[in-house]
Amino acid sequence: MSYNCPSIGLRARARLAASRALGHRGRRAVSHNKKKDQPVSAPGLPNSFFDVPALIRRNIVLFALSQSFTGAGMQMAYGIGPLMIVAVSGSASLAGLSVALIAISRFAIAYPLGKITDTYGRKPGIMMGLVLALAGVLTVAAAMHGRSLVMLISGLLIFSMGMSAAQQMRVAATDMFPPRMRAQALGYVALGSLVGLLITPTLIAMSERTAPQYGLDPMTFPWLILPVLICGGMVLISFVKPDPMQIGMNLQKYYPAYTPPANMRGDAAKGEFHAFDLLKAPQTRLAIAANCSGQANMSIVMVLTSLVLHHQGHSLTEIGYSHMFHSLGMFAFTIPLGRLADRIGRNPVMYTGVIVALGGASFVAFGHGIFAVTLGTFLVGIGWAAGNVAATALVADSVRTEHRGRAIGLSESFAAGASLVAALVTGPLIQWSGLWAAGVVAIVMAGIPLVMYVATPSARAVR
Repeated sequence: MSYNCPSIGLRARARLAASRALGHRGRRAVSHNKKKDQPVSAPGLPNSFFDVPALIRRNIVLFALSQSFTGAGMQMAYGIGPLMIVAVSGSASLAGLSVALIAISRFAIAYPLGKITDTYGRKPGIMMGLVLALAGVLTVAAAMHGRSLVMLISGLLIFSMGMSAAQQMRVAATDMFPPRMRAQALGYVALGSLVGLLITPTLIAMSERTAPQYGLDPMTFPWLILPVLICGGMVLISFVKPDPMQIGMNLQKYYPAYTPPANMRGDAAKGEFHAFDLLKAPQTRLAIAANCSGQANMSIVMVLTSLVLHHQGHSLTEIGYSHMFHSLGMFAFTIPLGRLADRIGRNPVMYTGVIVALGGASFVAFGHGIFAVTLGTFLVGIGWAAGNVAATALVADSVRTEHRGRAIGLSESFAAGASLVAALVTGPLIQWSGLWAAGVVAIVMAGIPLVMYVATPSARAVR
């Protein structure tokens, strides 16, 4: 009879032994996942920041804190840089030079620094940037004390190059997370910039009270305090371990359920980096265009906001609050925007950001009253944040870890070039045709990625 068949008994015993072996391995896997640097309990990829390995959580917090310290310096350059140039040169026509120097520095250093971090790691590149920024700060302070325009220009250029190089923190953030959390990771680092916005006015207010006691110019004193913040940022970066690039090259060690996409495996992952490949591929080309558009649009709107409100008779305090709302739009919502880009896709968030920025530019250019203009500049900030986070994540997704510094650096170089062109044309446009002409150009620049998207059918098929 069948139940006495020896072969069936053997098969049953084999199934029982296999079941016990699987149970034993399952218990070992659960125990292994409880180790400190492995994902917490989730059988698949993490769904939230608290599910990622503790080591990576610590690194991203260190980057965000460092960004809050060092980012205060960049806000200082934007905020009082034009006043410093005017004070030293005695010419109001050079007021826009400080903003132009920031754009030039980003354009010049973003890609070469990306090459350095792709070769030697993210931490050495970031540290090199902060050392440059420290040298620039001291040069700016000496220039303001000696009233030397040439030294001031040199100091601002060196400082801005250093701060632009330190933006490789964003590349480091994308290295440490799988694609499904990459945009959100960018949001965590950007949140540090929001804290930096709160530090900057505190420094300026303290300088106005303290500088006269030491016989210093109130615009010089903040640059003597910034080295403390930059050195603090360097200390924080020194605690980041291991180098984020090493984490990115071994993501499966930290996220066992992660499977690299097909174009990142085997022979497909052995090719050299070629910048032209990013421009040739429709998705990355459009992402770079969206990033450029956001930067150019914002460069014009930042100038327009002050001029429009001043033309309408509003006070400096009201103008200052309007710019504060713009900065809130840029940084306060980066985490939810990044989470949204991870959940529904890069393209929907990126192009929604383009549309929002276009609408905001329209409010700034043609709105009347502080509410309409401030709403416009706030929307431009949110649109920039959505476009920048989604576009940067898309570029990061498209390349291997050891190419990511150059890829994002290339995107940032193009964006800096667009910002520089926008800054240079804004003044002549306003002088020749009025504020409305600059507003129209801002709207046109914001709309360029939408035209490119419609004209690229292959891009619409990808989320």
